[in-house]
Amino acid sequence: MDKIVRGIAGEGQIRCFAMESTQLVEEARQHHNTSPVVTAALGRLLTGGAMMGAMMKGDSDLLTLKIDCSGPVKGLTVTADAKGNVKGFPLVPQVSLPASPAGKLDVGRAVDLGVLTVIRDTGLKEPYSGTINLVSGEIAEDIASYFATSEQTPTVCGLGVLVNPDLHVKAAGGYLIQVLPFASDACIDQLEKNIQGLPHVTKLLTDGMTPDQIALRLLDGLEPNLLDEATVSYHCDCSQERTERVLVSLGKQELEQMAADGENITVTCHFCHKQYTFTPDELRKLAKKS
Repeated sequence: MDKIVRGIAGEGQIRCFAMESTQLVEEARQHHNTSPVVTAALGRLLTGGAMMGAMMKGDSDLLTLKIDCSGPVKGLTVTADAKGNVKGFPLVPQVSLPASPAGKLDVGRAVDLGVLTVIRDTGLKEPYSGTINLVSGEIAEDIASYFATSEQTPTVCGLGVLVNPDLHVKAAGGYLIQVLPFASDACIDQLEKNIQGLPHVTKLLTDGMTPDQIALRLLDGLEPNLLDEATVSYHCDCSQERTERVLVSLGKQELEQMAADGENITVTCHFCHKQYTFTPDELRKLAKKS
């Protein structure tokens, strides 16, 4: 079962999240039938989004990460809440690229140049939104850059997805560390030392390390305190009722025109590909509601 752990260290000078996301990334791969490089790109964004979602306070708070890019994947969208539910989709699920010079899946080339937009909906009249230019397209660096640029919070983010030759996800996970403004130089130096000596996150996971152990290794020598843990999963909350509300928002005239065509219409969820079919009579009833 995938989980995320949250901890602090250095007497509150550092906060840390560590996560395994193998099952949820594999579920996303199955929903979208993604090629390996897109599995890696979407999996990294899902993992980063889940950790950022864990920072939110309210049960109804919602976080959206949206990448619009010039690479062949064209774009990625992920939404997450504070309860460990995350979902996402790529605009182009099948992309084939040669391996990177390091022999890895070339996520940077699949994404390439573009922007990352972060939207936090906390129930206020207007959701908070921040946008930055992508730094590398590798996702982890881009999330760290967002925090440094938009929220002035020094952040280190590591994300990884390992895909088997049979296309299934072997390991996925990540970590996110933030240094608070009052952190001492000694604390920062120790943290940098820990990060520099850390293998890639998928290596840690395939070696059998848990998120707890990864967090403790990151925070070694800094009096770490693991505060809590939570399960995380790929969860789509689409439903017939939600789909009806979307159709009603199209307006009476549009719905009446669709009904007049005499054909059933099918609406497909971007996140899980579940389909909802409406007859002309059902469309007319929705038109009366709009």
